[in-house]
Amino acid sequence: MPDMEYTTLGKTGLKISRVGLGTWQFSHDWGVLEYEKAKNVISRALELGINFFDTAMVYGMGISERFLGKALKEAGASRDSVVISTKIPGQFLNRDDVLRSVEKSLKLLGLDYVDILLAHWPPCWHNFPTREYAKAMEQLVKMGKVSYLGLSDFPLELVESFASYLSVAELVVLQVRYNLVERWAEEELIPYAEKHGITVQAWSPIAKGALTGKYTPDNLPKFEDIRAQDPIFHPKNFTQVWELVKKLNEIGSKYGKKPVQVALNWLIMASPRVVPIPGAKTPDQVVDIAGSVGWRLSFEDWRLLDEISRGIRIQYSVYYVEKEVS
Repeated sequence: MPDMEYTTLGKTGLKISRVGLGTWQFSHDWGVLEYEKAKNVISRALELGINFFDTAMVYGMGISERFLGKALKEAGASRDSVVISTKIPGQFLNRDDVLRSVEKSLKLLGLDYVDILLAHWPPCWHNFPTREYAKAMEQLVKMGKVSYLGLSDFPLELVESFASYLSVAELVVLQVRYNLVERWAEEELIPYAEKHGITVQAWSPIAKGALTGKYTPDNLPKFEDIRAQDPIFHPKNFTQVWELVKKLNEIGSKYGKKPVQVALNWLIMASPRVVPIPGAKTPDQVVDIAGSVGWRLSFEDWRLLDEISRGIRIQYSVYYVEKEVS
């Protein structure tokens, strides 16, 4: 397997692996609730040179943070050898809850400080002022409990507003949903990150598994699977996605790579700022993730996937059915 590649986190000088590991899977949503399974995944990631880990308060309401912190400690990872980001949800973004929840996160992670704290999404249900949580998060930087700040799933207007309220802290990460099927981040957020030297954490970089080759039009996620209600897996949409998956398979065979590895390699070639953070439920899946770097698609193959991808139009309203009124 090729050696892991590394890049720099924003303008910080911190070295991060070119592909990270997301840990949403350590939750009820995705079903990895046994600590030993989580530990095996994280240990394998460390062995393969992955040092960038992303979690969140809402992933299992603390389960993911606890599993990640415990596994890193038991694996003997030194504090300065890993970079950890966690996220605070929009409904916690008043000043008091920012301070309380980060204190809880640090206890769960078993850390004195977290490298990156991201607001997970805007406080759209409670309308906390942007200045309120920007200054509260910055206070944690001043106190040494957080090193850097980031935003996850924020529109550009709120990114700019948030950044304008920072006095001493640095905005180093924008986390966005970004994959070969869903490329809206290319319109505004990725250009902004490139201009300002910000790292882009690409979540759902394999479209919740749609680009792995595991699923086909005749074998879509079952009802109890969290993926089942994602519009990407609706038959009307997946027929388009399937054409892309077949091409990922075809191109991958030329390089001795799996579709997931081709899909991730395409993203890191799309921008030097993009660092995908796919999840993994097993050590073997971590091996697949690590195998997405250390090589590059040819320009011709990258362009072909780009062309096919741009022809995909996901209907997000596909589950909306107008019922007749009697």
